[in-house]
Amino acid sequence: MYLLALEQGREFLPVFADTGNEHELTLDYVRQLPAKTGGPEIRWVKADFSEDIARKRKFVAATWPEKGVPQDRVNRALVVLQPTGVPFLDLCLLKGRFPSTRARFCSSELKHIPIFEQVINPLLEAGETVVSWQGVRAEESARRAALPKLERLGGGLFNWRPLLHWTWQDVFDIHRRHGVEPNPLYTMGAGRVGCMPCIHARKDEIANIGARFPEHVARIAEWERLVGEASKRGISSFFAHDKTPGDHQGRVDIPMPGIHEVVEWAKTSRGGRQYDALRALIDPPKCSSLYGLCE
Repeated sequence: MYLLALEQGREFLPVFADTGNEHELTLDYVRQLPAKTGGPEIRWVKADFSEDIARKRKFVAATWPEKGVPQDRVNRALVVLQPTGVPFLDLCLLKGRFPSTRARFCSSELKHIPIFEQVINPLLEAGETVVSWQGVRAEESARRAALPKLERLGGGLFNWRPLLHWTWQDVFDIHRRHGVEPNPLYTMGAGRVGCMPCIHARKDEIANIGARFPEHVARIAEWERLVGEASKRGISSFFAHDKTPGDHQGRVDIPMPGIHEVVEWAKTSRGGRQYDALRALIDPPKCSSLYGLCE
């Protein structure tokens, strides 16, 4: 979308929302894009939940004991309920849980709201008309396919989705036209390069992340521990209960699988009982792409 705006000779303000759950290669790619293209600098925004966490601490200390939460669990929650400066983690500490398909608060709280509050709303208040370009594509999901290309929201704000009817081939073609290499994660088996990992990651994506980026799996495992301490139940898992098969589904007395268990499941074939030789590879190929970028 950045390249398309350059190609059309537009004046534009590119914005990147740093959620704290991206791969470092993605962050480096965003930082380097203006120098590679000669385009405008990218404005970074981050959500800040410091005040919300402070209010949550007071709430936990005052009301959890009244609701029968054991004092030792209250004390553990108060220890971890501190702002970390990582928006994704801070939001989950505040909620006492990770986002899910039914409670997908990550995109709104970490991207849409901070971009609106820090960038769009000040422009609207200054009397500007704002056309917000959004890089979604119809073939990514049924929900996105139902979106209009142009959406008038009122008050001088419009949503414009110029890539809505693009194919993935169109996306990589514009990279080639401008001599810009795609995000290197696309040559490491990634289908998408947003969160690392995304709560909606497919089984093969999880297996790939486990094989290539064990440090990110370890990071999520630590986040699971911290968010668990901040919850009334004392446990929380990054992936939803229905991600993996097992007796834990629909039960509250059985802990849900943590990230390490989910990664192990991702190495198995259908049914989750036998290891798939390809998914269980310790050393994945140096270059693998769902889009033929290694050819």
